[in-house]
Order: sequence, then structure tokens, then C-alpha cells
Amino acid sequence: MAKLFLVRHGKSEWNKLGQWTGWTDVELVEEGREEARAAGEFLKDENIDVVYTSDLKRTHQTFEEIKNSTGKNHLTNIPSEALRERHYGIHTGKNKWQVKDEVGEEMFNSIRRGWDTKIPEGETLKDVHTRVMPYYEENIKKDLMSGKNVLVVAHGNTLRALIKHLESLSDLDIENVEVGTGEVHSYSFDENATVLGKEVRGGTVDKK
Repeated sequence: MAKLFLVRHGKSEWNKLGQWTGWTDVELVEEGREEARAAGEFLKDENIDVVYTSDLKRTHQTFEEIKNSTGKNHLTNIPSEALRERHYGIHTGKNKWQVKDEVGEEMFNSIRRGWDTKIPEGETLKDVHTRVMPYYEENIKKDLMSGKNVLVVAHGNTLRALIKHLESLSDLDIENVEVGTGEVHSYSFDENATVLGKEVRGGTVDKK
């Protein structure tokens, strides 16, 4: 039986400010590092064979904190642009709650959590799913089918795209899925990479 651990990076500088970050390469704040260390505590007794991260520094910093807190100093990460956060286009850098006041709650929720809500110059969650899934099939799934335990440290929407696939969620159901900073989603798989079970631990979810 193989396991897949999905971890969202700890709170970043722009998470703390309530700004849409997307592809902007910001650092973790100390609270985010603490969240990452807490995630590491949940993973301390787990065997991890392979680690994938996005190519953005907040996932690398989260992984380093996890590695240090677990004592698994032999691990190295494989970074990829495919695991980047959703590109927020014209909303990048904007304060989320100011945008909510401007566009109204219904449109705000659709922009933030909707499956195919367009953002000028940016991506939808559907677009993220389209770029993440080939990477999952070609790399992560192959590892799982060979019995390896895999850690993926990525972003809220990257992980939501993976969760949609792993749990066969509808386009509407995925709108209700939140992944908190530092949150750990642990899946177990059979030899065909079919999900057998799931556990969620830790994390801080911004419910605003």
C-alpha cells in the first residue's frame, strides 16, 4: 500500500496581507514556518520516498521546515512549474476583501473557488487541473503504483485540482473544498493507485 501526502505551503507574506499571490514568488512568514513544522510533526513517523514541489520558494521553504522537523535530512525535492499556484491575472497582488467589496460576494466566491470562472490574463481552476493532471499521471501516479510514498508540497488550488481528481468530485463540489496553509491530506492507495482512504490533519483555513 502506497501513500500520498498533500501539503499546502505555510502562510506567506501575501497570505498574511490577504493578497492574491498566484505566481508571485513571496517568502513564508514565521507563522507559516511554524505551520510547516507542525505539518512535519504529522509526517514524522511516515516513510517518504519521493518529494515533489512547485518551483516557487514558499513551497521549498515549507519542505525545508518539514524536512528539519521530521529529521528526514536525506530527502530532496523535485520542483516543477506544473505544480504552481493558479495565476490570478489582473487580480494578482490585490487585496481579496477589497475585491469582494467591489464585485459582490457571489462573484467573489466564484472567482475564488469556482471551477471555470475566468480571470483576465489569468487561469481558472479548470486550467490548473489541465496542467496538473498530466504531471500527476506521468510522475506521481507512477511512483504510487510502484509502491512509493510521495509527498507533494504545493498550493491551495494545485491541491484542490488534485483532490478533485482523487476524490472524483464534481465541478460544483470542488467549490466547497478548502485547503488550509500547512494542512496535510494523507491518502492511501492500492497497487492500481486507487484511493483506499483519506485523513486530514492540521492547517489553518481562511474562511473569510
